[in-house]
Amino acid sequence: MPAPAAVGHRIVHSGPHLTGHTLIDTPVRALLADVADLAPLHVTPALHVVDAARELLPDVPHVACFDTVFHKDLPVQARTYAVPERWRAEYGLRRYGFHGLSYSWALQRTAQALGRPVDNLQVVLVHMGGGCSACAVRNGHSVDTTMGLTPLEGLVMSRRSGSLDPGALLWLQRRHGLSTDELDDTLHRHSGLLGLSGTSGDTRDLVRARAEGDAAAALALATFTLSCRRGIASMAASLDRLDALVFTGEIGEDQPEVREEICSALTVLGVRGGLLVPELEDLMREGLRRINQAVRSVPVLVVATGEIQQIAVETRRVLGVADRTR
Repeated sequence: MPAPAAVGHRIVHSGPHLTGHTLIDTPVRALLADVADLAPLHVTPALHVVDAARELLPDVPHVACFDTVFHKDLPVQARTYAVPERWRAEYGLRRYGFHGLSYSWALQRTAQALGRPVDNLQVVLVHMGGGCSACAVRNGHSVDTTMGLTPLEGLVMSRRSGSLDPGALLWLQRRHGLSTDELDDTLHRHSGLLGLSGTSGDTRDLVRARAEGDAAAALALATFTLSCRRGIASMAASLDRLDALVFTGEIGEDQPEVREEICSALTVLGVRGGLLVPELEDLMREGLRRINQAVRSVPVLVVATGEIQQIAVETRRVLGVADRTR
């Protein structure tokens, strides 16, 4: 391989002070460390990689590519929590949104597939993997998303709980004496599909277990697909129309049972089941597939996850290097 000319790093959370993808220097590194507690599963390990890469490759530029940047222009009503002004102004409590690199890639592929410009599309994008979220895009801009201040809010995920009644957390602390550390560990690592099933956070395992009569696996999948439908429907409420529903992420790409169960129960949005099941090898080679068969239905697409490719795109853009890969 040729020597690298630059290194692009996926950093999940930009915090309040960084609103664009940027070169990593000492001040930027300090800002990233300051917001690591907002996405502890992601940012802290990523910064270890940043430090190691900068030490090993000190003579090339390193670029931070943020998942939050895609959502930086969320309308004020979509990014605001209904809490006192002091919490919002002094503590910086607001919604950021995540999976932005994945959404950037999926949006461009969707526009190509439909033969329409990005600035004339209204779509719901759904990223389903270890983390899961949905996003409403109007004319090329994120206008709503299910994740918030941290990547813990929103849809049920592999091991993360997704949204939970905040009163439940207060009750667990007061009535049962759970500490902050216990809540943090349980909600991030032992909840979601794993917590529901008791056996696995992997939908492939759960689909097989359900077929063998595992009631906990069946409940986990039913809860997960309902959570996804709720998220998709709430995102559609921020659009004037629905030009397409787009799945990406590991589960979105490779779990046809989950896609089918989500879409077959979204007829209220004009989405229909009976979806095609593309071979994964074909999807990876071609990059996307339109999978709806019903003629009078909202287009349903699967886009192969492109976070790595999008990091390359954004790194070149920051450095002012022409991108000849697209």
